[in-house]
Formats: sequence, C-alpha cells, structure tokens
Amino acid sequence: MNCNARSILSLTLGLCLLAGCGSSSSAAATAAASSASATDSSRKTLRVGMECNYAPFNWTTTESGGTAQPISDVDYCDGYDVVIAEKVAEANDMDVQIVKLDWDNLILSLQNNEIDAVIAGMTDTPEREQEVDFTSPYYESEEVMIVKADSDYVNATSIQDFAGATIQGQMNTVYDEVIDQINNVVHQPAAETFPAAIQALESGVVDGVVSELPVANGVVAANPDLAIVRFAEGQGFDADTTVSIAVRKGDDELKNQLETALANISTDERNQLMEDAVERQPAGN
Repeated sequence: MNCNARSILSLTLGLCLLAGCGSSSSAAATAAASSASATDSSRKTLRVGMECNYAPFNWTTTESGGTAQPISDVDYCDGYDVVIAEKVAEANDMDVQIVKLDWDNLILSLQNNEIDAVIAGMTDTPEREQEVDFTSPYYESEEVMIVKADSDYVNATSIQDFAGATIQGQMNTVYDEVIDQINNVVHQPAAETFPAAIQALESGVVDGVVSELPVANGVVAANPDLAIVRFAEGQGFDADTTVSIAVRKGDDELKNQLETALANISTDERNQLMEDAVERQPAGN
C-alpha cells in the first residue's frame, strides 16, 4: 500500500488546523495515547497506526480474542499488520496499541507524536522518505487487477490489454499512481478507500481496480462475481510491491528495535501469517 508528497501533507495539516482537528481519527489517536499512558510504566506501549479497513492487512471486527486488538469499547482490529505489530512489540518487551486512522492521517499522526509507527501496508517511496523513516520491507506482494468475473478483461495477460478501460485505485497509493502506465487508459478519480473502489467495480462505474494479490484474494473470496487478473512476467506494472514500517524522522532507536525484531521473522513465517490472515478475514472485508 500509500499521503505522498509534502504538499499533500501540508494541505491536510492546514485543513486540520482550520477545523480544530476535530476528526474521529484524531480523537481515536488521542484516546489511544491516553490509554497508553495508563499502562504499567515498566513496560512501554508501541502505538501503531493503521486503517483497519484494508483486509487482509488490517480490518475492523466486533470479534475479540485471538490476534484482534481493541480499538474502541466495542470494535477490534485484526489482520496481518496487527500480527506483525504484536510480534515486533513483544520482541522489544512492549505492549501494542492499535490506533485506527484514515489513510491520509497516518503520516501526519506519526509526525504529531499521536502514534509511534505506521504498519499499514505502506510502501517506502522517495516522497514519503522526505517525511518519515522506514524499516526494511516486512512483506512483498504482487500488483494485480480485480475485474468482474464475466468481464471481457478477465483473460488479460498484460496491463496494455486494459487500454481504453476505466481503471481506479485508492487515493494517495502506489495503486493509483501506476494506472497511467496503461496506454489510453481512462484513469478514474481515486477512491478515498479501497472498499469504495470495489463498490465502484461492482456497480459498473469502473472496469478494473488495481490491487495487491493478498488483498485481491480476500476480495474475490468474499465476492465470487469478481476475478483476479495476474500479468505475464514483464507485462505487469512497474512499481515497488514491498511494504515497510514507518517511524518518525530521526527515531533511529525505535527503527533499529523494529528492524531487529523483523530480522527474526523468516520469509516462510511472514507468508504463512498472510495466508492465515486471508483465511481469517470475515466475508465482506
């Protein structure tokens, strides 16, 4: 997954100041900070921001227990990112606090010290590196296209097979940026959330939605009328498909702690955790 350039963040900050920062996302971060300060002072709390709306990386549920972490009095967040957060926190003798935030507020909340890290399927890009620091990747995926199962595009093998098609991605993500690599594409304005993009596909507003494979697997499992298009080698999108943990600029201590923890999670274990998350996610996420 992806709050890109400094200008976008500056505009977001300006709007936030004008509005008195009264968004639900800010309130969630404040509540999480209060909760963190109330824990045993002998054990630090790692406050981790994510959307809780991008399965199988993260999603909201009312089911407690297992890998789920509370995000309100009634809701929990679960998913691959939650498990990774739990593992890197435990490796550093920390508790974990998941903070549900809108995608565009993740980096801003990190900079404002409302959270300590972003673990949200976020790709390390040059633009983001101007705002935050990143660990090495904790997962590598594959970019695909989600289409209707009865679509003329279902047998596509190259992104150029979508020339002339109407394609959408999520706002401020790599998956929106790569769309223009398709010749003569009709680049639909980005969706605010990934579920909104899937709704546009289901309703026929767009012909395809750019996604990463684990997310697409979950979407198609919950929506049998949709299908995944995977591209032949060298015929797909040219983009970084890794995701990394973001920390505040210059927070080398935490970055090194998280890096050490990640080094102890093997590739096989990471892949198994993703498979488990895909199987665990509830229908509709």
